[in-house]
Amino acid sequence: MKKSIIAVLVLIGLIAYGAYDYLKKSPTETTEIAKSGTEELETGTQKGQLAPDFALTDLQGNPVKLSDFKGKRVLLNFWATWCPPCRVEMPHMQKFYEDYQEEDVVILGVNMTLTEKNPDGVQTFVNDEQLTFPIVLDEEGEVMQDYQVVAYPTTYLLDSKGVIRETFRGAINYEIMEKYVSQIK
Repeated sequence: MKKSIIAVLVLIGLIAYGAYDYLKKSPTETTEIAKSGTEELETGTQKGQLAPDFALTDLQGNPVKLSDFKGKRVLLNFWATWCPPCRVEMPHMQKFYEDYQEEDVVILGVNMTLTEKNPDGVQTFVNDEQLTFPIVLDEEGEVMQDYQVVAYPTTYLLDSKGVIRETFRGAINYEIMEKYVSQIK
């Protein structure tokens, strides 16, 4: 019985240390790892992994792929019109997009169309909010599922190589976007 308890405590300690070690790395440190190109990056939705590519259509019916934005830092934002925190966040997203689009930063809004009561309301919302950053429609919910979106809004910050550097669950503001985007290349 004592050996089992000791083994469990050692295992918990190793897991805690692993989590601490993983979380203490800053976005700048992990960017340096990616720059070296010496390691193969795994595709996934965790920090340090290559973001899964996808293709969706924009509001005009044009195909848009995440990989179209390679070479730019991307704020990949999952949102819906019925979501109050998403609505609060949108003016911040628009202002940030306007201020930083010349610095190879893009916001890609992924509307979780499958969750919308009225999918036609997405265009109305975009017009009312005067959003000019790219918006794509996840009509089947596949990308939402691939990115494990469980809280609304959810934003992934990708570096210029498409590697996930941060994940934000819940609304973020201009200052948060500015702080984290400035830390990566």
